Amino acid sequence: MSTTQPSEELTSHALLVAWGIYARQLGLIAELMNVELKQQTYQHRPQTKVVEFLVAMLAGLPHLQAISRAAHPLDQDQAVATAWQQPGWADYSGVSRTLRALHQSEAEAIVAALRRVSQPFLAAEIQLALRQTGMLLYDLDLTGRPVSNSSETYPGAEFGYMSDGLFLGYQAALVSLQSPTYGRLWLVVTPHAGDTVSCKELRPMIQAAEQSSGLRPRRRTDLLLGRIDHLQQQVAAAELRWQNSQRQVREALHCRQELSQLADEWRERVCAYEQLEAQRTEMRRPFGRLAGARRRLAGYEQRLNHWQQKVTKTEQLCQKRHRLWQQLHDSLITLMQHLDRCQADNAQNQHPIRAVVRIDAGFGTCENLDWLIEMGYDLYTKPYSHEAVTALHKQLSHEPSWQKVDDNAEMIAWRATAVSPYSYPLDVALVRFHTGKTLRHSALLHYGQDDVLADLSAWFRRYNQRQLIEAGIKEGKNVFAMHHLKVRSQPALFLQEHFAVFAANFVRWAARWLRQANPPAEMANHPSTVLPLHSVKTLVQVAAHTTAVVYWFPDGCLLRFSDQSLYAGSILQLGAWAFQLPLFQNYHFL
Repeated sequence: MSTTQPSEELTSHALLVAWGIYARQLGLIAELMNVELKQQTYQHRPQTKVVEFLVAMLAGLPHLQAISRAAHPLDQDQAVATAWQQPGWADYSGVSRTLRALHQSEAEAIVAALRRVSQPFLAAEIQLALRQTGMLLYDLDLTGRPVSNSSETYPGAEFGYMSDGLFLGYQAALVSLQSPTYGRLWLVVTPHAGDTVSCKELRPMIQAAEQSSGLRPRRRTDLLLGRIDHLQQQVAAAELRWQNSQRQVREALHCRQELSQLADEWRERVCAYEQLEAQRTEMRRPFGRLAGARRRLAGYEQRLNHWQQKVTKTEQLCQKRHRLWQQLHDSLITLMQHLDRCQADNAQNQHPIRAVVRIDAGFGTCENLDWLIEMGYDLYTKPYSHEAVTALHKQLSHEPSWQKVDDNAEMIAWRATAVSPYSYPLDVALVRFHTGKTLRHSALLHYGQDDVLADLSAWFRRYNQRQLIEAGIKEGKNVFAMHHLKVRSQPALFLQEHFAVFAANFVRWAARWLRQANPPAEMANHPSTVLPLHSVKTLVQVAAHTTAVVYWFPDGCLLRFSDQSLYAGSILQLGAWAFQLPLFQNYHFL
């Protein structure tokens, strides 16, 4: 028990102090302060201003100016600076200058420091998920970061479809891991220009998720071998058709050449007969040599024109068949290279796992689904386009028996069905929604171990639990203020994206740490004042902007929320120690 008289300090950002103590324990502050930044130090080190930017993200500040110009400026809160092991905070303009001067390599070094801090948590949750469920469940999505359509100061911004419209801005590719402890943890974030489309980003996102988790499923090389065999037959058939077209071209060229020679010969004869006829004085006979030669020449020219058209058509057909053969041949080469990589992956993968991917329709092209299946993933998705839904409806729904799966939704499903243009049989379900007098149709696709047809309601719910990542995107925009881009340089925008997903994870880790350090007491008198450690939104938007008194001890601190705050009288003990403060009356631990 500490016997030293504590020093007192007032803060307007109570939970930011607690998070600073936690960041110390994680080694986060040391990691960030050790990143080499090639900028001069005046009053504050550039590393301090990077830490300040992260704290501003944790506080959910919508703009950098709020650091200095909010009702309770962060840069005037010395208790928060002390908790984060900084002598003080810089004005927002200094933070802006430091972020603007960052190089991409420096931003990547900062992100690497975040990954080193995050890795133990991610590894622990991955192992826990594998023990409890036997699999890892990934959700993938692409979200827009629109800016003003007239802006010219955002580097690399492009017009693209985002937020249900065409806007100038950026896109962020996100991968989340379903976590037994925290519900959702962000695994990957990759910034892109605004014209990025989902279907082109699936493969890099999966590869980044495998790199981040360090685990991957066993590649389905048996399926690849079967697909390669089928493609080899297609290549052989296409090559045979191409060779036949080449033969037809040669024959047509030969006939055209013969007719061209005959036409030239008869053209010379016609010229000769015309000269002779010009010297004759008697009347020209209609069936004489000249007339006969002209008729023969006209016949040969007509036949020559026919064979010229035939040469053109056969050459066009030959070129078309050659392009088709070339495409199939290139696809075969690509597929064989893919097989080599998958076989190498399997040889190196001593502990393959089961992994499930949930993606929306924007990712669900036939090429992407084939690749995911071959890479060993189970998948839940929708067809890429509504035209595919219409085609499935025509192809599969013959007086089906619909089963109710939700208040306004019904499903009918088929097991392991071969559906064009997908290479592998998929579990297919048609869904119809009753919205008033309107009837809408959708479709679900599944591949994997789960017997989804045994419980269609569970299949419907399982896919729609993708709302987990959609809620995470909404949390990033509304809680961590990612609907406002606070910086305008490429490295700083890159850093902001990674700080936002790290902040979302960090708040969840810190909430669990606070629960363990401060077990909830009986709250019979003031149950409404309990700090809601399960609500990220409340922690960031309320508790991180609440006044409290900080009592500093040599080996930790204690936070007592002020009487004017929402959590009046509540206390947080921060540190691996115990103490007694008899001067406090009527307080309770959270």
